Amino acid sequence: MTVKIVTDSTADIPSELAQELGIEVVPLKVRFGTEEFLDGIDLSSEEFYQRLVQGPTLPTTSQPSVGEFTEVYQRLGEGSDGIMSIHVSSKLSGTFNSAKQASEQAEVGCPIEVVDTLQASMAVGLIVLAVARAANAGAGMEELAALAEDTSSRSEFFVMLDTLEYLKKGGRVGPAMALIGGILSIKPMIILRDGEVNELAKERTRRKGVARLIRTAHEFGTVDDIAILHSTTPDEAESLASNLSQLLPEGRQPVISRAGSVIGTYSGPGALGIALIRSATT
Repeated sequence: MTVKIVTDSTADIPSELAQELGIEVVPLKVRFGTEEFLDGIDLSSEEFYQRLVQGPTLPTTSQPSVGEFTEVYQRLGEGSDGIMSIHVSSKLSGTFNSAKQASEQAEVGCPIEVVDTLQASMAVGLIVLAVARAANAGAGMEELAALAEDTSSRSEFFVMLDTLEYLKKGGRVGPAMALIGGILSIKPMIILRDGEVNELAKERTRRKGVARLIRTAHEFGTVDDIAILHSTTPDEAESLASNLSQLLPEGRQPVISRAGSVIGTYSGPGALGIALIRSATT
């Protein structure tokens, strides 16, 4: 028996990696008017970003219900040593609270640990990947809980946006902060700190914004893992990954991921970001 790993779709883990490591991904929901879609399941990335840009109104998002998490826990709990459920910051989404309530209600014969990473997107994804690899290697609940806490404390996530319009309309930043994105040619840059969105920098061109991303990554020193996130610019993501691969231990390469429909609702097209786990020795 092994410990099962659960996360939510905002982790933006590439589907092939999730399948390879046996990670259960619980989808959030995205609504365009009266149409509702499961994040990463019912709507392709291409169709989502086309709707996002061309649609008359922005989509809305919602977390999985307590019942949906309960069903997952009860299904996975059969014959398992435990369940580690690792999620997006509780300060950005109600997903953690749904998972926590479900863990208290689910009728399973194994322990369930629900983790608030205080992170988002592939910063959550990197934590989940580290825990999943350890679980597949035979680690128990106590060791995995300690690993989740440790990697969460060493995680960083920062992003260059084309505009703060989507974060503002989604209620993830206040009007005052949104003003920095209203100046002509400014590329707003954000970083997650203590589970909330904060300003990282303002750059006047995209080229300077990419350079700031690279510089910021190097400022964190050596790292255990890196992921590059993009919404609509795969070539930029590939180039950024190539540039930052030198920060990783020998034999490791950055993970490249595309922002799903929930993260994309708030980041918008043109977003480019970096998630990393700082080395414990840095």
